[in-house]
Parts: sequence; structure tokens; C-alpha cells
Amino acid sequence: MFQSILLDSTSGTLKEWFQNLWNDTGFVVDYSRFEGYSLGIWGCLIMLVVACFLVYLAVVKKFEPMLLVGIAFGAFLINIPGAYDALMAGPANGQPGGLFWYLYKGVEWVIFPPLIFLGIGAMTDFGPLIANPKSLLLGAAAQVGIFLALLIALLIGFTPQEAGAIGIIGGADGPTAIYVTSRLAPNLMGPIAIAAYSYMALVPVIQPPIMKLLTTEKERKIRMEQLRPVSKKEKIMFPIIVTGIVGIVLPSALPLLGMLMLGNLFKESGVVPRLVKTASNELINIVTILLGVVVGTKAFAPYFLTLKTLKILFLGVFAFSMGTASGVLFGKLMCKLSKGKINPLIGATGLSAVPMASRVANEIALKYDPKNHVLQYCMASNISGVIGSAVAAGVLISFLA
Repeated sequence: MFQSILLDSTSGTLKEWFQNLWNDTGFVVDYSRFEGYSLGIWGCLIMLVVACFLVYLAVVKKFEPMLLVGIAFGAFLINIPGAYDALMAGPANGQPGGLFWYLYKGVEWVIFPPLIFLGIGAMTDFGPLIANPKSLLLGAAAQVGIFLALLIALLIGFTPQEAGAIGIIGGADGPTAIYVTSRLAPNLMGPIAIAAYSYMALVPVIQPPIMKLLTTEKERKIRMEQLRPVSKKEKIMFPIIVTGIVGIVLPSALPLLGMLMLGNLFKESGVVPRLVKTASNELINIVTILLGVVVGTKAFAPYFLTLKTLKILFLGVFAFSMGTASGVLFGKLMCKLSKGKINPLIGATGLSAVPMASRVANEIALKYDPKNHVLQYCMASNISGVIGSAVAAGVLISFLA
């Protein structure tokens, strides 16, 4: 009799335990709470496949692996059925929020992108740009793609803020794209971040056909003179002068540009080697890990698998291609004005995809003339693209935020 009573009293409890366990699995997630989403669990499964494909691109094809691995795994984590609430839920009823709810504050509060720029500055040599300041014009010309994509995005129904965030993909600068999107259209963070880093990784695929289409074989063979040596004094003064000028004219660009120049000043001063080492290694590596995974978690199926995402992906590659084309065309103009002394290929490196765009342009020049090394000039244009994308970001935020 005692055993019968015990079984009766525990059977209900065991049933409740198993019911609660079942309710906590991903098999019973209610996706109807996500407005406009109808794919249910199948959408998450599709995104899991996409995430695995991104891992493949990063690991096997080595497309921007430093960030793409983290983004891909973040997308994988968030699309495991049932994982969204555990990872992204905010604090409630005295309970702490999910891990990525807290980590995302680094993006939301605009902390991670400037820190990455600090590390980039500590690793960058502005010498080629100082020796050839005309490269700033190429960096400016290559930003045309940003504003062309912005105009088209407005025409097809995006808000001005969303259009600005989409356009910045054309700068080919992942941290800048994340920075602008976090300020203008945080709801589009997933597709914009993935588009920005995917197209950066595809520089060797996207740029060469455009460069060959818009230049002649004779232009690709143009040899450029060796750049002059740059003094230490010039390298120290450059980040201070640029920060001062841009800060007065466009203060909204300072979070990115100011940190970029601070990192470079650390490097060129020669008196803080420990800070240079930390900024260019430990700090940038830690932030890169956090930024990549957190951005990947924004590729959640109910928010990612939409017609709007497809439009963003199309506009992103359009912006990137137009940026490359406008840089090359401006390079052709400079070639004509200099009476054939400037190789138009360096115009394609006016985007911010450092140093991949420079390597691609140099390889094309070497293909047509094995002794024609244009890498230094490419790097000058490439570095000006970093500055140009930061300035473009400041312009967009000033007008649209």
C-alpha cells in the first residue's frame, strides 16, 4: 500500500519533469511570435546549412577566415532550434540575460569597431600614402559605389537610414560597415555584416574582371617610379594632422578615424612598443573573436530569410563593384593627366580591403609585365581607402543618424 501511494505521488511529478524537459527542447519552439516569418524550424535548418557553407569558405577557401569563422559559428549557434532565447534573451524577472545579449552591447554601444581600427592603425604603415598623397584622390573616388548603392536602395523602398547602412558595404570595410549599421539600421546587422565580409573575401573574384574590362593591356604595363623615402617626423605628424583636420570638418568620423590614427601614432612614435604589441595582437584578436561571433548571431532565420536580405546582398555586390569601377576610371583619368605615368590598376585599391586588393592589383600588373611591381602604390591607395571609408561613414551618420 505504501509503495502504491509513493508511486501515485511521484508519477505526476515525473510527468511534469519530462514535460518541462520536452518543452525546453528545440522541437517545440513557437516561431509564430516572429512577425512575417512562416518557414518555422525549416528556416533555421536552412541557415544551419548556410553557416556550414560559410565555415567551408573560411577554412577551405580561406576567405577572410579571421572573421568569417566567428561569424559562421555565431550564425550556427543562433539557428539551433531553441537557442535564440537562451543566447539572446535580455534580463527579466531577476534572471540574467543570455551571453550574446551582453556581448552585443559592444556593437550596440559602438565599442568593438573603433577598437579594431586601433589595432589596424598599429599595424599600418602610412609611408606609401605620405610619399604619394595623390592616392587620397583614388581613395575618395572609390567611395562612389557607396552613394550609388544608397540612391538605388532609396528607389526600391529602403528608408534613408537603411539605405545608408547598405551603401557602406561598398567601402569594403567590415568594421566600418558594422559601425554605420549599428548607428543607422541595427535591424539589418546580420545581412549587412555577412555581405560586407563575404564580398571582402571575394576580392580576388570580383575585382579582376572589372579591372581588365576597364583598362587596356598597355595601361596595365605602365611602370611607376619608386616612391621617395619618408622620414620618421613625417610619419609622426601625419596621424596628428589628419585627425585634426577631419575632426574639425567631420567630428562624426572621429570614433573610427581617431582610433586608427592613435594606433598608428603608437607605432610610429617608437616609444610605446608594448602598447603597439597589445593593440596589434592581443587586443585586436580578442575584439575580432567577439565581434565575429556576435555579428553572426544576427543572422537568425526569422530576421535573415527575407526578401529584404536578398536585396541587401544584391546592393552590396553592386556597391562593391561600382567602387572598384569608379576607382579604376579615376585612375585612368589620372593616367591621362600625368601623360601615362600612373597605372590605372591602382585605382581599384581605393577600396578599404587591405591588403587583399593591393595584392590582386599587383598580381595583375605582374601578369602582363613580370618586372612591374606596383604594390607600394597600391598600398598607398588602399590605405587612403581606409581613411575614405571612415570619412564616408562620418558623412552618412551626420546626415542620417
